[in-house]
Amino acid sequence: MSSPLGRFERRPVELDEEAAHEQAQAAPQTVLRATSVRRIISTNDSPDIPFDQSINPYQGCEHGCVYCYARPSHSYLDLSPGLDFETQIFYKPDAATALLAEWENKRYVCKPITLGANTDPYQPAEKSLQITRGLLEQFLEHRHPVNIITKSHLIARDLDLLEELASLDLCSVAISVPTIDDDLKRIMEPRVPSAAARLTAMRRLAGHGVPTSALLAPIIPAINDHEIESILEAVADAGATRAHYIFLRLPHELTDIFSDWLEIHFPERRNRVLSLVREACGGRSYDSRFGVRQTGRGAYAEMIGSRFRKTSRRLGIEPGEYARSLDCSKFARPGACQLGLDF
Repeated sequence: MSSPLGRFERRPVELDEEAAHEQAQAAPQTVLRATSVRRIISTNDSPDIPFDQSINPYQGCEHGCVYCYARPSHSYLDLSPGLDFETQIFYKPDAATALLAEWENKRYVCKPITLGANTDPYQPAEKSLQITRGLLEQFLEHRHPVNIITKSHLIARDLDLLEELASLDLCSVAISVPTIDDDLKRIMEPRVPSAAARLTAMRRLAGHGVPTSALLAPIIPAINDHEIESILEAVADAGATRAHYIFLRLPHELTDIFSDWLEIHFPERRNRVLSLVREACGGRSYDSRFGVRQTGRGAYAEMIGSRFRKTSRRLGIEPGEYARSLDCSKFARPGACQLGLDF
């Protein structure tokens, strides 16, 4: 992975070719940095996103997916959206405490919260830090609904909490499977568990009554678009009852990062891929407008949508959003008085 400058950086850069070569040959070293937060819940009013509230326990992601639309967010930290995004990981150790503080506010209105809207809540650091698990414990204790998005089989570790939440209609899980080709996975999302591991996790969750859907994200022209039918067949067999897809998004610095990746791994397809992306984005690398940024537009994008819907119907999968409507009526606000005392 390259280390392009973030769009806000003003640091002078001097190229040491020998050092750069040595760095490129070495495995990237991850640095975990604790960061304190006063507010943990992010809100949005985007009409094409199926949730109003989200939490990201981590900023940056070790998974290293070349296509990740969250990469440009590292620019706000004066870090590169390339290699820094994968190796400079910020975690929020007081996430559960901050969540309780927000819930205690009498003006807080209970709505489902999505974990993993930007970066994966089950990336490798979670195995030891257990921040996501700590949040789930609070969701269960206070009966608050939660939708989870991940591409890691590590989510099965928390099956005890998820099963109980699901029994109360308080959770759903969406597992992202953009490819079942092991060779493509190794270069496209190098530190993500295999598709087989994710499908096994999906099967376990579904088998324990956890509403489980599949997220085919992203669909990349001439790279993984030919897998739509085979991925849907695999996730249907693993117990997914719903599926959703998202077209490749290339905001800000991600255009160059992705183009460089194509030049390295698929030089013969590079121009074709980028041409199809532009075709689906009105002649640009990315169309950020609501309603088209996640699906694209035009003949190619319509063909992708048609294939997805047709195959989903054939397999008995509901082509719907990955975040579900859950029960908000059971929410028990922290600090609420449980007993009346007479003096």
